[in-house]
Amino acid sequence: MPSSAEGRARALAPRLRKDQVFSHRTAAGILGIPLPHGLERDPRVHVTTIGTDQALRVRGAIGHRTRAGRVRTVFSGTAQLTHPADTFVMLGPLLSLDELIVAGDALVGWLGWCTIEELVSAVRRHRGSRGLRTVRAALREIRPGSRSPGETRLRLVLTRGGLPEPALNHDVVEDGRWVACVDLAFPEARIAIEYESDLHRTDARTFRKDLTRGELLKDVGWWLVRATADDVDVLAEAFVRRVRRLVATGADGRHDIRPQGGPRTFA
Repeated sequence: MPSSAEGRARALAPRLRKDQVFSHRTAAGILGIPLPHGLERDPRVHVTTIGTDQALRVRGAIGHRTRAGRVRTVFSGTAQLTHPADTFVMLGPLLSLDELIVAGDALVGWLGWCTIEELVSAVRRHRGSRGLRTVRAALREIRPGSRSPGETRLRLVLTRGGLPEPALNHDVVEDGRWVACVDLAFPEARIAIEYESDLHRTDARTFRKDLTRGELLKDVGWWLVRATADDVDVLAEAFVRRVRRLVATGADGRHDIRPQGGPRTFA
């Protein structure tokens, strides 16, 4: 059996009728929507029948049925599938709140498959469907401009920790000169935050660019905070405290990052 959602859909596509489309996590996989590893590994294919005919019953597939007019469809180049906005709503019963926010940020952000307005319209079309409470809660926290799941999770950690909404993928410009584009920023405090996946450590070119960006930001009086996966998980509270302190001391554009009580020690 093919390992990718697109490969599994391609294998099953010849057996589908015209009123049947790929949906749910299968459509999400084809569209590139980030999913939890458990859903990504599930080999079963989701197919929705639009109209009154019977749902698909094929080994290795999960059949669904919906009334005509509820879902929009698109052609992916591989097969017919539910529109990205409808796919998002269909993920409601399958994902946690934060996983849905990541999916929504991807759709309206770095994937660019749809707009927030299209997500809202899809919610209206799916009135009465399972998972809508979580979907509506996610809609309130989705923001265009994010470029990775890590950036989205970092934003959520900061705002839920009481900090104001950071600017996303902010262009730092000094005296009319572009300096850098940073993942998140608090411009008034001159604080830039970069989310660094393991690629930033293992890829030599990315590593060198990161060092150069940090020095350029320092030259114009910005403080660069580098965040990792731990900062959105086990170290989240400490990370929020650090950023909150920097925001509080950054109003004059220069940062004294020394903590009160003398130098820190590390075990």
